[in-house]
Amino acid sequence: MSWPAPPLQWIGHTGSITSMSYSPDGSHIVTGSMDKTIRIWDAETGTVVGEPLEGHTGRVMSVAYSPSGKHIISGSSDRTIRIWDAETGAAVDKPLQGHTGDVWSVAYSPNERHIISGSNDSTIRIWDAEAGAAIGNPLQGHTRGVYSVAYSPNGQHIISGSADTTIRIWSADTGAVVGKPLRGHTGHVKSVAYSPDGQHIISGSFDRTIRIWGANTGAMVGEPLEGHTDGVWTVAYCPNGKHIISGSEDNTIRIWDAKSGAAIGKPLQGHTWSVYSVSYSPNGQHIISGSGDMSIRMWDTETGAAIGNPLEGHTGQVQCVAYTSNGQHIISGSDDSTIRIWDANTGALVGNPLEGHTATVRSVACSPNGQHIISGSDDSTIRIWDANTGVAIGNPLQGHTLCVECVAYSPNGERIISGSSDATIRIWDAQTGAPVGKPLEAHVGPVRSITYSPDGQNITSGSDDNTIVTGCRPSITQDNVYKIINTLTMLRT
Repeated sequence: MSWPAPPLQWIGHTGSITSMSYSPDGSHIVTGSMDKTIRIWDAETGTVVGEPLEGHTGRVMSVAYSPSGKHIISGSSDRTIRIWDAETGAAVDKPLQGHTGDVWSVAYSPNERHIISGSNDSTIRIWDAEAGAAIGNPLQGHTRGVYSVAYSPNGQHIISGSADTTIRIWSADTGAVVGKPLRGHTGHVKSVAYSPDGQHIISGSFDRTIRIWGANTGAMVGEPLEGHTDGVWTVAYCPNGKHIISGSEDNTIRIWDAKSGAAIGKPLQGHTWSVYSVSYSPNGQHIISGSGDMSIRMWDTETGAAIGNPLEGHTGQVQCVAYTSNGQHIISGSDDSTIRIWDANTGALVGNPLEGHTATVRSVACSPNGQHIISGSDDSTIRIWDANTGVAIGNPLQGHTLCVECVAYSPNGERIISGSSDATIRIWDAQTGAPVGKPLEAHVGPVRSITYSPDGQNITSGSDDNTIVTGCRPSITQDNVYKIINTLTMLRT
């Protein structure tokens, strides 16, 4: 590759990324998602390590590594906390149960003996990390859900941020409240953290501000940090304590001087949805962010730049990307109604945009021999293009009555399949563009994803009706569809 690597924008989760954490040695990153799974990533390459950690039956709201890096903990909307072996990904014993509401935040004590959790039930709980048993009674005092919890660096205190707009400090040994609530925010307190030296506390709120507090006095230090144009979801200190980062509903990350409270540089922009989680690498050289756009991005701490350069040219959001069969080119479809072809080695645009669709391009694919490109669009059509010249071949394939959400070639390149918001799957002759048989009506909701089996004998589709249907044969007749549905494998989410 002669051009800079693309930004580390790791895609794998199928739901918003709610939480992330570096391993203590900085070699791995763990993420939690609304797709109910936890994933572990190689921090250097951005590749997924092993299979997703599965077991929660609700959204994963918070994840954290143990100080030794041997374990991962997670809190979920299924009201449980789980402990995982960081090396194998296996669950360690049974879930920790006791909360009566969603678990929004979890953290290890510095000595790794205890786990704390904050919940929508307005309480904080302390757990024995070895036995998995609750220690004492829940910590009560907040009048609304607890969004964030953290230990002080010396392990003597716990802080919590709540929807009641306050921060509270607790004794980690007795569970007693220390002093009065820290008041000042006018919106939900979504995130709290200690400075590395334990002298300060920071909080991020949906009042769009970050506040700094004296950990010993509870007094606010300086003025609120203002700049975000929407609620603040997440805050963190850099390892040396000199800077603060924040992620917001306004889709940006900001860096602040921890001493003066001044914003450093411009907002870090790139995410297309709210930034729910931010973290510094242990060496302080990188920032990672997780977003509702289901991506993770990595940024250079010194420059604030995304690591690597994205491919730019579309004038609307990019909805789909695919490699050509030989890997030499990348094809992309966009809200700007065009398809673009890029040189995979240089990142340069190849030729002019492929124009013809009159609405968002939802899906693109390349034929197995690399000679053709197909695209599906919100204009309800599929188009076939010459991959070498970019010229449209024949007329649009028409038949769907709503947006075409997904397209794919058969392994031999003789057939094209398409899935649509009209809840049908259609099969087309790739040579003539003519429909093959009647639409397959195996779903009752929009068909979002479709693929052929490697041998070309079966079609598998996924839909908003919460089902995956596999086993539909390209040669079946509509009369047999419902018989097949009763006998094929249906996986319900």
